[in-house]
Amino acid sequence: MGKMQYYTVKDYVELLEKRGMLLENRVEGEEDHVIRNLTYNSKEAGADTMFICKGAAFKMTYLREAVERGAVCYISEKAFDLEQQVPCILVKDIREAMSVLANFFYNRPWENLVVTGIGGTKGKSTSAYYMKAVVDDYMEALGKKESAVISSIDIYDGKSLVESHITTPEAVELQQHLRNALDCGIEYAEMEVSSQALKYHRVDDMRFDAAIFLNISEDHISPIEHEDFEDYFTSKMRMFAKADRAFVNLDADHIERILTYAKDAKEYFTFSTKNPEADFYAYNIRKDGHETLFSVKCADFDEEFVLTMPGLFNVENALGVIAAATKLGIPREYIHSGLERARSSGRMELYASRDKSKIAIVDYAHNKLSFEKLFSSMKEEYPDYDIVAIFGCPGKKALIRRRDLGTVAGQYAKKVYLVAEDPGYEPVADISADIAQYVKAQNCPYEMIEDRGEAIKAAIESSEGKTLFLVTGKGAETRQKYGSDYLDCPSDVDYVKKYLAEYDER
Repeated sequence: MGKMQYYTVKDYVELLEKRGMLLENRVEGEEDHVIRNLTYNSKEAGADTMFICKGAAFKMTYLREAVERGAVCYISEKAFDLEQQVPCILVKDIREAMSVLANFFYNRPWENLVVTGIGGTKGKSTSAYYMKAVVDDYMEALGKKESAVISSIDIYDGKSLVESHITTPEAVELQQHLRNALDCGIEYAEMEVSSQALKYHRVDDMRFDAAIFLNISEDHISPIEHEDFEDYFTSKMRMFAKADRAFVNLDADHIERILTYAKDAKEYFTFSTKNPEADFYAYNIRKDGHETLFSVKCADFDEEFVLTMPGLFNVENALGVIAAATKLGIPREYIHSGLERARSSGRMELYASRDKSKIAIVDYAHNKLSFEKLFSSMKEEYPDYDIVAIFGCPGKKALIRRRDLGTVAGQYAKKVYLVAEDPGYEPVADISADIAQYVKAQNCPYEMIEDRGEAIKAAIESSEGKTLFLVTGKGAETRQKYGSDYLDCPSDVDYVKKYLAEYDER
């Protein structure tokens, strides 16, 4: 494992030159300065800092502040005319360079961890927490530290546990979290790998011991994300070339194309709930009370597994984890115990009134594929309940979701409540009106209430008979993004518990 080794400015210049990324270096007099901090956040700059000028929103004031705080050198695609001249390294592409710099600065920590990367349009978080539960049961039996996790819910790296704002962090933070995990004696890490992370080089220069690929459907198509499905698809596919072992869901759309990319992994295995020819095949899937039971057949075993987290569709997520854990050599008893206890905050969390006539499920579902799976599965699992949906869409991105979510919810729900969901700079009323046209096209009534708490309260109070409330999009998150600020707020879980308790009182 070893302690962190620090490098000089000259070492960074030579590295970038060797990688063909260097445009020019202007570091005279500072070549031997040892870099002990790497950041693109001017507030985090200090003595011995190398500052990265990145992003469309970059301003000269950030660089000035970094220099004032002690930055000795900056890396950029162009030189800046500063009052106080500072050594700089100019590169062809700052995003590509960032990953190389981060890996170099943090001494490639992933090489000494067992890293599982999880990709797909839907189910990444749940799979990450399934894998974490399995690994943690194994580690506990060995008297070792619990694994690190980097997900769209939260990040745990041994030093801190923080709520996430982004699925896969930028390369600098990502390698820092993996370094923290290593320094804390952690041996395993699970992480979600987003299409944006793959497209914008956040996971360049690293490999995954296991890469699970779940599914793909149209999502994140917008001017600031992926211009079209082809760009989204090919970005997702980059994960395979980084994998020592890949695990592919044969039930995914576009599977023939996906398998051509899967060959980029050192080796790959398949899993399926439909195709008995898969390397890992799940069959006899059924509900027993609140539990989901299913059998798995592979070259090594044929036996039954139990999930206690609701949602029949979670069998696919569990199956990918069973395949990966098996090939990573984790004993089966921990795969069983981990999956049985696995929970994912804000994912398929179920709450019911005392008389069981009102059931609320809080879930992070926020795209077409997750909506289709959630609504169809709940219709099957709760056939005598009316469905009421409460959701929104983010501002200025993944614009196609408005049509998709409005249409799916309109098809299944008795009523839809449209609410705020990280609107950013776009008015919530505009976003809701955009979704509403698609709900209306399915002849489904709707109401627009910006405040999520008010909407959940109204939905529960006005419902009649047996009702299942699907509260989606934010899960257990306690912040809403308005403008560029994240404002504190109660989570959907808090609201659901509060208003079901009020219903019980009545």
